Amino acid sequence: MVSPVVKGIRRGVAWFSRTRFFRRVGPRVMPPLERAMARLTRGRVQMSGLLVPSLVLHTIGARSGQPRDVTLMYVPEPDGSMLITGSNFAASQHPAWSSNLLAHPEAAVSVRGRRLPVRATLVPEEDREAIWRYIERQWPGYRGYERSSGRTLRVFRLTPR
Repeated sequence: MVSPVVKGIRRGVAWFSRTRFFRRVGPRVMPPLERAMARLTRGRVQMSGLLVPSLVLHTIGARSGQPRDVTLMYVPEPDGSMLITGSNFAASQHPAWSSNLLAHPEAAVSVRGRRLPVRATLVPEEDREAIWRYIERQWPGYRGYERSSGRTLRVFRLTPR
């Protein structure tokens, strides 16, 4: 259960993250800030994790075959699985990490400095509406990214293995 204070903070963050300003500036500003925080805390804290549940996704590049890391917001599920959404700041193209997971579903995540192997599965079409309702209980209005991007966002379930 999420406390009223946390819900209030998430509403504010959700609102700000949907602004044109954030969608324009966020892709340039957030990755370097996340890397700096990771260096300062030796990977134990993600900057975005100070306000929202965040993880570092460790994948293998779909084309390069090289290791790739990206910090993402996630929605925890009661069974320990995690939902991640390829919103890509509402850009018209899917984020590279989502293509990496389609090509290499065996991945890992780091949450609060602890690395955990996971298996990624694309949420099937028949489950999308229920999953979106669940995500939006945590992040009101988050599906607006899908409308703004003009594409169907990829939603993945990361299951610990």
